[in-house]
Amino acid sequence: MAKISVVTEAQEIQLAIEMIQLGARLQLLESETSLSRERLVKLYKELKHASPPKGMLPFSTDWFLTWQPNIHSSIFLNIYQYLIQHAEIQGIQAIMRAYQLYLEQLETVNETDEALLSLTRAWTLVRFIERNMLTTTLCTKCHGRFVIDRFDLNSHYVCGLCHLPSRAGKTKKLREETARTVLL
Repeated sequence: MAKISVVTEAQEIQLAIEMIQLGARLQLLESETSLSRERLVKLYKELKHASPPKGMLPFSTDWFLTWQPNIHSSIFLNIYQYLIQHAEIQGIQAIMRAYQLYLEQLETVNETDEALLSLTRAWTLVRFIERNMLTTTLCTKCHGRFVIDRFDLNSHYVCGLCHLPSRAGKTKKLREETARTVLL
């Protein structure tokens, strides 16, 4: 059995705590720390007062390409790539910091909207980008960078903000109308 430094173990625990507070799933914690599964489950239960969610992690690129998730994914990825290029941080630290900045951006736009992108999905997105399963391209209208499928034809790409789908905004409008009728 290899001896682990107390300082190293404390850093791993602190990293796990930060990731749990940001909503990381157990599989993400296992991948990014060297702590045992049992230790991570105990830590998760202590912090969240509940067992960690079960089930598989997202494994398809399709979710990142649909209308609203694409916008949120693109915001996160642009922040992440900026941090990688300019802030001298890498790996999970860059993902966590970019995710925190993404959440801050959502708060400044609208306090009632919740984040579509979880930390686990953000981590998965970075892995898909690193493995060349997804990439980014410029929108021909707004010149923003958006997540796209690497193998789709995107020579004249127009983002979901410049070309809103016909259903855009209807879910929020329906929610507001339902809330008004319930209050009356």
